[in-house]
Amino acid sequence: MLPAMAKLCCGISYPHLRSMTGTHTFHPQSSPLCGGLLLGFTRERAAGQHDCVEETELSYQRQGQQALQEALEIVRDADGWRMEMSEGSGDAIYSKVRHGNHKVFRLEAELEASPEELYDILFVKVEEMHQWNPSIGQIKVLKHIGKETTVTHEVSAETVGNLIGQRDFLSVRHSLKTAECIYLGGAPTHLETLPPQPGFVRAEDGPTCIIIQPSANCAGKSRFTWLLNMDVKGWIPKSLVNQALPRAQLDFTKHLRRRLAAGGATLA
Repeated sequence: MLPAMAKLCCGISYPHLRSMTGTHTFHPQSSPLCGGLLLGFTRERAAGQHDCVEETELSYQRQGQQALQEALEIVRDADGWRMEMSEGSGDAIYSKVRHGNHKVFRLEAELEASPEELYDILFVKVEEMHQWNPSIGQIKVLKHIGKETTVTHEVSAETVGNLIGQRDFLSVRHSLKTAECIYLGGAPTHLETLPPQPGFVRAEDGPTCIIIQPSANCAGKSRFTWLLNMDVKGWIPKSLVNQALPRAQLDFTKHLRRRLAAGGATLA
């Protein structure tokens, strides 16, 4: 689910732990990122640019900032990225193997929406994601920490043939807007009032991020970069997971495009 962003920050489709592919060298110049990735923004905010929130809640804000910083550093490091798969639409997914033989995936796409519209759908209206993404059962915002940070609980949809069963995610999500880009970051978190639930395996997504910037080629479009960094937990072969996750990213993008085409209409 999202990835359950996929979880971002976005939601991902677990039934794909069933079907699957490639390898070319990743060229960082083909994947422009805005403004150098803002190394140091976490420290600036920690110096006092927090919204008015209680000190006990600031830990979630710091978790979100740190997750975004760490995810951006993964994206920023151009070494080791290889082409995983591409689509006729121009969507491409690259992968990189990190420590512990853990594979992360990076989606690059162009979407027919402004960065603000995508921010509204993926962050502000995250609880509505199940209406257009069939891989998600529900997303509930449990805490709002200022305007930029939330704690969410996400449950994957129950689907026929799902080999790994339902997962749930407890995540902190953080957003950052600059003059050039909108960043969404996320990571697993802990909430004493919501321990792992019976009947679910609690998966972890993050540190992860989405980078949204205006398209250089066409007004009204956005360049969309999504780093998926997920541990689905449980006894699933890693090879199967590594084939399923990039396919799920492409499916998420397909559902997001359908949502954008429908405008404000509710999708069945």
